[in-house]
Amino acid sequence: MRPLPLALLSLLAAPLALAQAPKPAAAAPPPAPVLLRAARLFDGRSEALRQGWGVLVQGERIQEVGPADALAAKRPGVKVVDLGDATLLPGLIDAHTHVLLQGDITAEDYDNQLLKESIPYRALRASTAARTALMNGFTSIRDVETEGAMYADVDVKHAIENGVIPGPRMTVSTRALAPTGMYPLSGYSWELKVPEGVQISDGPDALRHAVREQVKYGAEWIKVYADRRYYETGRPERPVRSWVNFTDEEMRAIVDEAHRLGRKVAAHAIGWDGIDAALKGGVDSIEHGDGLTDDLIARVVKQNVYWCPTMWVGAYVAEGRGGIWPALVKHEERAFQKAFKAGVRIAYGTDAGGYAWTEPQAAELAMMAKYGMPPLAVLKSATSVAARLLDPVCAPQAKTCASSDVGELAPGRYADVIAVDGDPLQDLARMQKVRFVMKGGVVYKGP
Repeated sequence: MRPLPLALLSLLAAPLALAQAPKPAAAAPPPAPVLLRAARLFDGRSEALRQGWGVLVQGERIQEVGPADALAAKRPGVKVVDLGDATLLPGLIDAHTHVLLQGDITAEDYDNQLLKESIPYRALRASTAARTALMNGFTSIRDVETEGAMYADVDVKHAIENGVIPGPRMTVSTRALAPTGMYPLSGYSWELKVPEGVQISDGPDALRHAVREQVKYGAEWIKVYADRRYYETGRPERPVRSWVNFTDEEMRAIVDEAHRLGRKVAAHAIGWDGIDAALKGGVDSIEHGDGLTDDLIARVVKQNVYWCPTMWVGAYVAEGRGGIWPALVKHEERAFQKAFKAGVRIAYGTDAGGYAWTEPQAAELAMMAKYGMPPLAVLKSATSVAARLLDPVCAPQAKTCASSDVGELAPGRYADVIAVDGDPLQDLARMQKVRFVMKGGVVYKGP
């Protein structure tokens, strides 16, 4: 028998190969919608709570927001999570945290973590801090440097995104920038090489390189220490002054390079001089800002700069630190009242990690109200206002600008939803007892 030609064999084998080829997998059906409802709803932007409203969630996004009965009637049989006499809110945003730090009241507290704890160990502790933040109702955080743990915040962020550990959405800053001699562990022999809590860099070119390096390894924000050594003057026009860390040229180089690479800049600045230097450099947010004065506040407003006051941590650490710290509490209270009246965009930030993560992360909300901010504005500070701070840099002449998609209960936003019992506008302390947490459509706490 003569062998069949190769071409003919190929033709005969083709149908068999096609029959044995695996069929393409059927597209997964879309996740079933879920309707969250409660007695009240705060959407992050409105001027009043909505009574009897709900949030329709499908997958990781919000589909609709409106009267719960109407949403349910449009979708017979939809799964309903009824939280009763509670208030639904957007997941909270903490715009100033340190998950790699576990309390920093004294220099000894800080030194022990950098000298005695390995970076892997600190990252393990950070994973616990991240989970704590999420359970506290903070579904997004801006973590403003690792305090000597290099790029471990990027690893924690990736672990959360990949489902390895539970935690909030993280916007990370990696290593803060400071010049030589301005952020040292103090009191050790010059013969010892001790860890640095920041990335030390001097001169405009070196600082541009440092910004590029941080972005290379995952920094989404750049953090700078604008000042150190704060002191009182007794003069009302500039009651708190400080030593400026960077020259004007250095600060401009940091900000210019960061913005060129699509990154915003946060400046630790407490005294008048540090805030002045940060504003001249063009930073995007002022952190702490105890020494804000009328003239600085006017510039903050004009330059559309955000302010993260972190007041509760200041009061918390004041007694343990002594020195100028107790006085700074009163200075910042006055600055807060003036800044709010002047229209400064105040984003909620706690400095969690500067105090132990076991302390109430939402305690500053009540403090802001105590200092004169209306409760509704306080809630906006921790939702829609902080969300705009987290928005990415808008490219020059871009037709549209990207959004962080958090901080609001609105169609298309991430389904980051929390609930507290009762009406938080009547008592902001209720925000310290979050009973329901959803992030990206997944329930982490509650029914």
